[in-house]
Amino acid sequence: MSDQDKNTSTNISRRSFLKNVGTGAVAASVAPTVLLGAEQKGGNQMENQPNVIFILTDDQGPWAAGCCGNDEVRTPFIDQLADEGTRFPNFFCTTPVCSPARASLMTGRIPSAHGVHDFCPVGNLPPNPIRYLEGLTCYTDVLAENGYTVGLSGKWHLGDSFSPQHGFSHWFALPRGGSKYNNADMIRDGKVEQQPGYLTDVITDDALNFISANKESPFYLSVNYNAPHTPFTGHPQDIVDSYDDCPFKTCPQEALHPWAGRGTNQHMGNRSSLKGYFAAITALDLNVGRILERLSDLGIRENTLVVFSSDNGYSCGHHGFWHKGNGTFPLNMYENSVKVPFIMSHPGKIPEGKQSEAMVSQYDFMPTLLDYLGLPDPNDDMSPGRSFVPALSRKTNDAQDRVVVFDEYGPVRMIRIQEWKYVHRYPYGPHELYDLVNDAGERKNLIDDKSHNALIKDMRRQMGAWFEQYVIPRLDGTRCAVTGRGQAAKIGDGVYAENAFRRRDTETRQNRRNR
Repeated sequence: MSDQDKNTSTNISRRSFLKNVGTGAVAASVAPTVLLGAEQKGGNQMENQPNVIFILTDDQGPWAAGCCGNDEVRTPFIDQLADEGTRFPNFFCTTPVCSPARASLMTGRIPSAHGVHDFCPVGNLPPNPIRYLEGLTCYTDVLAENGYTVGLSGKWHLGDSFSPQHGFSHWFALPRGGSKYNNADMIRDGKVEQQPGYLTDVITDDALNFISANKESPFYLSVNYNAPHTPFTGHPQDIVDSYDDCPFKTCPQEALHPWAGRGTNQHMGNRSSLKGYFAAITALDLNVGRILERLSDLGIRENTLVVFSSDNGYSCGHHGFWHKGNGTFPLNMYENSVKVPFIMSHPGKIPEGKQSEAMVSQYDFMPTLLDYLGLPDPNDDMSPGRSFVPALSRKTNDAQDRVVVFDEYGPVRMIRIQEWKYVHRYPYGPHELYDLVNDAGERKNLIDDKSHNALIKDMRRQMGAWFEQYVIPRLDGTRCAVTGRGQAAKIGDGVYAENAFRRRDTETRQNRRNR
């Protein structure tokens, strides 16, 4: 298809979406044929292996999709995936910021075992690109070793963006962690080239070409969108305008949080920012529809597992700040920061329209995917992850699949069970305890309520024992100067952890004095 044809196709889809919004006509127009109980094709084992497409967005809050209960943001194709698969509303990132969360997805390890504790602001480009995951085994390594063609279309953000790594043979990558949305730079064949058009469409165009080129053999494809990450400008104007009358009740612009970072100021109460965030999600949703349509047209939807998620959560005014874990200092562990959307859809194989209440984490993704595909798990002793395939196959919800999850962001650690959340900040606090049954919005910190001392002691003990088991001492986040301003070097032998992180300015020192 020529560039002109692709652009025309995208515009037609967008006009159709805007015309039929709210009618369900758009989702129905590309709905793939679902073959329940489809038989495996004959031939060798690899011919029977399903393809895998992992669609990973950037900074999409757990509330930011229709299937997540939001009736304001329009996401018919993400909702379609949820209808055709199983959604996990209790899926947690390992760290509420980009790079470490992505590293945990790839390796099954927590940041204090893979060494990425904050977003990577440098180290992507020559002359001295850093490979933050070098020496570790990723699930893409296992896939490539077992006959999969492995591709990346979009954001990498784990160092060296010029060179394919960890089993990837197709590599169309963003040079850095973020980007403008129009006429953006991308890397192909080791060269930076400006790509005309809207970035989300450009990433999808490359993904569609990869899918078509590899339809005859099992493939894995990471479709890593930059959306809805900042900037909240540059998105298709017709989609932006379609939110003119949106009341944005799902994004209350609350009183300023006492720890809110400077990034909140330009967005709090700004309807243009809200419209841009919502428009970015709707635009990427349209591209999810394009992917589903291509799979259906090629006749391979029933043999393709589609996973949808985001790297970390996000707040748009909730709790009085914008952004994620580093939207405040001290760094936060609010539910909107640590939870992400997560859907798995494979027609005829994964129950459709199901919602599993199992508490699972990004460190569980690698063992789950390999288990689902029947591929060998490296059995990494430093990985706490375990497969949640049983939660996919059960006919009833089972919240006991994972009764506790853990998060960390440098010196901030969290233990979360069904009813309670405890947040511990090394070395001096402040700490937090929330009763999530009676206070789901995390409004009342009970840390000083003496009636909960026994609970706090027990949760602190569990947290300490768990992290002691899965932390590599030289990579321990509690010993690193993580401030939410980025990680400038790979932590390891000969590199002092403190020197790997950017120092905060006067604002940080003042916040520390005020604790």
